[in-house]
Amino acid sequence: MTAASSAVSFAKPDPSDENKKARLQELTTQYGQLEGHDLLEVMLTKEFAGKIAISSSFGAEAAVLLKLVADIDKTTPVLFIDTGHLFEETIQYKSTIEEHLGLSKIITVSPEAVHLENADRNGTLHERDTDYCCHIRKVLPFEKALGPYEAWVSGRKRFQNSERSALQGIELDHDGRFKVNPLFNWDYETVVAKFKAMNLPRHPLVAKGYPSIGCGPCTRAVKDGEDQRAGRWSGQGKTECGIHKSPAFEAIYI
Repeated sequence: MTAASSAVSFAKPDPSDENKKARLQELTTQYGQLEGHDLLEVMLTKEFAGKIAISSSFGAEAAVLLKLVADIDKTTPVLFIDTGHLFEETIQYKSTIEEHLGLSKIITVSPEAVHLENADRNGTLHERDTDYCCHIRKVLPFEKALGPYEAWVSGRKRFQNSERSALQGIELDHDGRFKVNPLFNWDYETVVAKFKAMNLPRHPLVAKGYPSIGCGPCTRAVKDGEDQRAGRWSGQGKTECGIHKSPAFEAIYI
């Protein structure tokens, strides 16, 4: 057997597959009324058991979703993208939450050396092109890490920005994978209350005015009265890194 023939390969899901659209309809009909722990549990243990991963930035609100995951299955794969530009506080917080919740399968995803060598050798690409910087440091490595999975879970919520206002609990992503958003319908007050009730450690930057935390060079503290994500790519009109693209198919409403 040659090296090429023995290599593990994963067929990329086809977003035009009618079977996928039909399954989305079925999942939405059956579970569209669920959210939080209830939605997450059925996705992790029944519908996509062994074929689903969690995406986590270990940011300001991340611990709430991770606590729900840990309560269901501490061995669930958690994909953490270390772009090389993260705050040191975020790296430390990841270790804190990992120990606090007993998560045993956190997978650190990093940009490939060849991409950095070709496009960001001196680490200043973010100063010239934030979209391309996100693409090589976040989007490409994350899409590669998703290879073995049929579905993934995000912590996105409707209240976070206008682009997320129509978010649904179950979606079909641009690449044909299913995306589950257990906290889609939670407002800020609910998140705060849950965080407190779960007695979770806080990200150290929250107390310094960072309600939304990304990479160091592209995140600033938020001023009084500003939107929670106003500190992300401030002044650029950019609101997403590119990982959360628009779904391939229009959300199905109950």
